[in-house]
This record gives sequence, C-alpha cells and structure tokens, in this order.
Amino acid sequence: MRGFFITGTDTGVGKTIITSGIAAVLKEKQINIGVYKPLLSGISRENPESDTHLLKEASETSLTHEEITPFVYKEPLAPYVAGKQEERSIYLKDVLHHWDRIKGKHHYFLVEGAGGISVPLGPDFLVSDLITALDLPAIIVTRPNLGTINHTFLTVKYAESLGIKIAGIIINGKNSGFDLAEETNPEVIAKQCGVPILGVTPKLEELNKEAVKEMIKQHIDLSKLINQMEMEAMK
Repeated sequence: MRGFFITGTDTGVGKTIITSGIAAVLKEKQINIGVYKPLLSGISRENPESDTHLLKEASETSLTHEEITPFVYKEPLAPYVAGKQEERSIYLKDVLHHWDRIKGKHHYFLVEGAGGISVPLGPDFLVSDLITALDLPAIIVTRPNLGTINHTFLTVKYAESLGIKIAGIIINGKNSGFDLAEETNPEVIAKQCGVPILGVTPKLEELNKEAVKEMIKQHIDLSKLINQMEMEAMK
C-alpha cells in the first residue's frame, strides 16, 4: 500500500491539522488521496469539529465518515481506556479488516493514529503495532517548544527499533514571537535524530481548510513525499 502514517510525540501536537493540510494539497495536485483514522474518542465522527470530518473535507474523499473512522468512543481518553469504559474491545484484526475494505478505493492513503506512537488502541496493540501492520512509512508530528527534543528523539528511536521507516518530522505550532528554544530546536532535532525535517509550521489563528492548505504549501516540502509516493507506485 502506498502512502504515509501520521503519528506524533503526544496528543494535541496537531496531527490532524497536518494530515488534513497535506491531503488538501495532494488533492489540489490531482493525486488520488484517501484518509483513514480508524479510532476516535470524545466526539462523534460527524461533528464538524471532529478529526474525521476535517480529514474528509480536506481530502474530498467519497469515503463516508464511518469508513474513515469505523470505531468511535464517547470519552476523550486513549482508545483502549475509552473502550474499557464502554466494555467494548477493538483488536488489531478489526482495524485491519476495515482497512482491507477501503484501501482499494484510492491510489494513496494518509492514515492518522491517536495520540503518540505508544498509545494503546486496544487490549493487544499500540499505535506502533498498527503502523507496522500497515507497513507505511511514518511522518512524526512534534511540537516546537522546550522539551520537544527529548520527546522527538525517543519517538524516533522507538520507531526505528521496530523497523518503522520514518519519512520525516514536521514541527508544528511555532509561535509568531521569538522563542530561543523554538528557534534552535529544529537543527538539534535533525542532528540528534538523523531524520529529515520536512518543515516547521506556524501556529494558526484561524483553522479552516484554505488556511491549513496554504500553511502546508508555504512551510512543508511535499516534493520529497510525492517523490517517495511515486517511487512506491512504480514498484
């Protein structure tokens, strides 16, 4: 399967913003792109503010909300924990079953996880297990401020220890004012992790499709990702 898995160093780092923005730009370039976020908690998938709705709107996919996100929990918790509250367990095989039903509907896919790379999604699997099962290269979204070097380094090294290929890192949410940590962190992260920095994106005041798409165009080098997708398509 061709595409990327977007994961993060933590919850709230902006995975959905980045994923939806990339999807919107790829769609504008007439690339046949689909989206898949298998688990969602704390909000209904049809809610206009949900990750599922934002991904569907950005990608303009014909996939339904349910096809994009087959599993939804009421409580805003890690999916495994939310599932325990409802006495409902989802297993890796369940997520892969739904994936098999939609993966042929687009040439490429962006798959988004939940929280960080080690978040438990079910009784027997983490986000990292899903990445491995889908065999997609990962894009790691991280925050820009103090403390991000450690979180990013640990995420990268953990992924590499599992044999997960990392396409690059996106540092999201840089403040408009001067912050010494935010200014110096990208160079340190690139050197320490040995992984390309695909871009550093600013904190947006207004989150809508066009604003996010323009942010991606201006601050992320998608040429590397597109080239990688095209190379995979030729195999």
